[in-house]
Parts: sequence; structure tokens; C-alpha cells
Amino acid sequence: MSATGVCGSDWPMYNTKDPGPRILGHEMVGTIEKIGPIARKMWGVEEGDYVALEEYLPCGHCEYCRGGEFRSCMETDSRIPGAIRYGSTALAVEPALWGGFSQYLYLHPRTVMHRVPKNVPPHIAAMAIPLGNGFQWAYLDGEAGPGKTVVIQGPGQTGLACVLASKIAGADKIILTGLARDQKRFEVAKQLGADVTVAVDEEDLVHVVAQHTGGAMADVVIEATSAGTEIINSSLKLVRKRGMLLLASRKGRPVDQFDLDRALGMQMTIKGVRGHSYRSVEMALSAMASERYPLELLSTHVLSLDEVDSALRTVGGEVRRDAIHMTIDPWLERGHTNVEA
Repeated sequence: MSATGVCGSDWPMYNTKDPGPRILGHEMVGTIEKIGPIARKMWGVEEGDYVALEEYLPCGHCEYCRGGEFRSCMETDSRIPGAIRYGSTALAVEPALWGGFSQYLYLHPRTVMHRVPKNVPPHIAAMAIPLGNGFQWAYLDGEAGPGKTVVIQGPGQTGLACVLASKIAGADKIILTGLARDQKRFEVAKQLGADVTVAVDEEDLVHVVAQHTGGAMADVVIEATSAGTEIINSSLKLVRKRGMLLLASRKGRPVDQFDLDRALGMQMTIKGVRGHSYRSVEMALSAMASERYPLELLSTHVLSLDEVDSALRTVGGEVRRDAIHMTIDPWLERGHTNVEA
């Protein structure tokens, strides 16, 4: 392992006893240490090759896998007992090395692998998964592009990834929302391509979106926040007629008083989005390789294995650290961070 990113989804898993002790971390980058002839032929890689992995370990033969949507494969869905994937599989499942917060990782035969361009350093390459989510949700699922106004709710790493993907896709106007305390993230967003940032605790978001769209509202709204269910109904008010609302963040409970009449009246499409496709991760790696975008602004911290607890508590909100995307370097000595916000 060379580097593994810290994802917000690692925090709830850190606080859950089921399915037992495990090695977390699924945004993984490394080099092939040892490989046999069958795996060498299957993946087309050699010892020493620089690769990024997806967390999915799809079966390869179900209707989802055969249709190219292996992220929906039941055998890689961590919510289903017996399913396996990187970063969430118990140590009791041999050979136990299933997580990226480690110096070595076992490569399952069903591993989904990407070559990493040599000019992309590990702490940047470790963002291939969250940036891939951005390309998946904003472009492949949301169809952001020329002539479109995109509103992205939430300035976290996936929200900022959606900003970058929307910009690369050619969206006419990109509006990012957050809170007044998110000013540093707003600054990063503008360098990634956001046209407008809105602190929703200080400004009327509906008014701002109406002002920037001549009252028509947004073509695409992506909800990617840690806010409660109330944000779903407020997001509905931002979508133009026949527009699209993408829901990317779990809320843990049903949406209270869901405004179905508005959704019907506006003829909008409401789509739940989750994860990334092979294509979207390749798009993320291509953006990295181009060196055209200030991705260093997203990678704010590189920490050691001894600091995993602190990193997880940061994404869980228990430790105050001005972080966007944190990476664990398993060979780094404690306290010797080499990227700091």
C-alpha cells in the first residue's frame, strides 16, 4: 500500500461492532508486490506496477455485473450478510488483509483495478474514488453539461468533486452551498470551478438560485450533505420543471412530510445515487494526470497509521481539523505529515 484515503463512510463503520474486527480503508493506491501468472494475465499488470483499486469485489456473472453496473452486485453490497468488499470485511474472513489502512493488502481475484499515471502522486491518486463519485453523480447520472445550471448541496469532498466534474463537463453555472463556517471550502470550490457559493445560514438559497437562473431554477440539484431529512424538501424547491434531483447522502430515517405534489407538478426526476462506475474512476484519474486542476487543494492532510483514529474522529466531527480529504501513508512515521492545510 502507498496511500489510502479517509472516507466519511469509514466513521460509522468504526463505531459498529458488526461484522467484527476489520481493517478499514477503501480508497486505495499501491504497487504490485507479488503476483502469480494467472493474475498477471487477468489484470495485465506486473510486479512494481502502480495501481488504484475500487472497493467493490463483484461476482462478474449477475445481471448487474454483466450490464456493466458491478457496483450494484449483491455480492459486494456491504449491507448484505456474507458480502465482501475492501474496507469493510471482517478479519475472520481469510486472509484478513481486506483494508487499506495497512502496509499490505490481499488482492482478491475479483479485484477491480486501475492503472495510475506515473505523474500522479499517491496522496492525489487516493482521491480517485471520491473524485470518481463526483464524475458519476454530476456527469454520468446528472447529465451536467453545456447550458445546464448545477446546484450542489454540501462542500465536503464529494460535493467539491461534483463541482470539478460539472466544470469539466462544461456546465454553464455551478452553485455550491454550505454554511458560513465553510468559507475556506468555498474558496477551494471557486478554484475548482464554482461560480457561486451560498452560506445557507446567512442567505436565502431559493432566492439566490432564482436570481442566477432568471427564475427558472436549476437543471440538476445534487444533495450531498450530512444534514437531516429537512434538506430534501428544501432541495425540491431548487429544481426547475423537468429537472433532476440526485440524492447522494443517507439520512438514516424516512423523509418527513415529503413534498410529493411539488415533485409531480414540476415533473422532476428524483434519483438515488451511490458509488461509482469503472468509467467515472478512469475520468478522475485522467483529470489528475492532466495536471490542469488544483487538486492539491483537496488533499489537505497525509497522516501515519498511528493517526488513523484521529483521522476518523475528524471525519466524524469529534476532532477539529480543517480537513477536506485526508490520506493515510502506511510508511510515514507518526507526526511527520507531509501535506498540511
